[in-house]
Amino acid sequence: MNRFNITKLDNGIKVITEHIPYVESFSLGFWLNVGSRDELKKNNGISHFIEHMLFKGTKKRNAKKIADDIESLGGYLNAFTSKEHTCFYGRGLNKHLKKTFEVLADMLQNPLLKSRDIKKEASVIIDELNDIKDSPEELIFDEFENNIYHKNSLGRPIIGNEKNISSFTAEDLVKFIDEQYGFNKLFIVASGNINHLDIIKLTEKYITKNFGHKKNNRRPIKFNGHENKFLQKEIQQSHVILGLPTYGVKDKERIPMSLISHILGEGSSSRLFQSLRERNGIAYQINTFLNSFFDVSSFGIYYSTNDRNVNKAQHLIGKEFAKLKTKRISDKELKRAKEYLKGNIILSLESTTNRMLRIAQSMIYLNRIKSLEETIFEIDSVTPDNILDYANRSLNFEKFNKVEISSKNGILN
Repeated sequence: MNRFNITKLDNGIKVITEHIPYVESFSLGFWLNVGSRDELKKNNGISHFIEHMLFKGTKKRNAKKIADDIESLGGYLNAFTSKEHTCFYGRGLNKHLKKTFEVLADMLQNPLLKSRDIKKEASVIIDELNDIKDSPEELIFDEFENNIYHKNSLGRPIIGNEKNISSFTAEDLVKFIDEQYGFNKLFIVASGNINHLDIIKLTEKYITKNFGHKKNNRRPIKFNGHENKFLQKEIQQSHVILGLPTYGVKDKERIPMSLISHILGEGSSSRLFQSLRERNGIAYQINTFLNSFFDVSSFGIYYSTNDRNVNKAQHLIGKEFAKLKTKRISDKELKRAKEYLKGNIILSLESTTNRMLRIAQSMIYLNRIKSLEETIFEIDSVTPDNILDYANRSLNFEKFNKVEISSKNGILN
């Protein structure tokens, strides 16, 4: 039996499995290549709203029974919405694969979408939105991407806004599903001690609704210029992100960018952690991030500090970028970054759920399963000269976007 198997069914659904014979469990995901990027301004948040509503009952099950049917078997059911896809997934013991598949298929095809449930769930999601607004360390990431992807759907928050959330109707949800959910956008992915042919048979048996074939109307990113952004809130610390858009998932330059992110701000040995926290004691939180999409990624440095230390922190960060562009990184430091990145990837693969996530994203973005060996080879192939060249071509610190949330009055520097 092959470890990985991929089958495209006649109706367009792709079934992808990874057979792991030594585990007693599975992770199963129903992935739709649909997310908030596919929304309009007037219905922003609807993908996430639909994700919630699919758990609220079907023609066969109410919300409690959806949970009970899986949890009573020792399993787990969940979902998430991103800017580019939506995933409904379950975990369980091998012998309960059929039941988990049937419940997920029922949720996807037969949601009731009752008006009273929609109204109730709108209140829940607005509470979720308010939690984000009350948490500057969460809110600032939405504000940052809204800033760098200004006037693009990728810049809108996944959760939407209160006006939209409060106004969604069953007709709105059905219309979006009919327009966006297609067999050609559906990926059924499983990892664990499962049989590929069994997943195909379950798909053919339980996916009975005809979703048809839907066009991908996703628009490419157009950068419209930007301005630095300042938000004032009643908080104790200033929260800041400095960053810019960079290469997407499919671009070969993303690997050097990922290593630069690790060198600068991931882990306690990173340059920015050592500079801001250890040597200068001015930031408890300091880290870099790389949020990747099909054609672009968001790279940034996030830190929180006392209001009076914001500019000092920015100056220290600028010095580290200047070093990166003028001084060749040592083989030792680059090796440490490579081992950190490879270690994170390999350790994550001890979970069948993470394996399922990795396989699905590889298929959605690359239309193939990118092997771990290929990823490791790409990481190991990066040289100090690659890092220096990339930093000089792509990381002009003076042109970084700045988003700040603070209690102080003033103008961004």
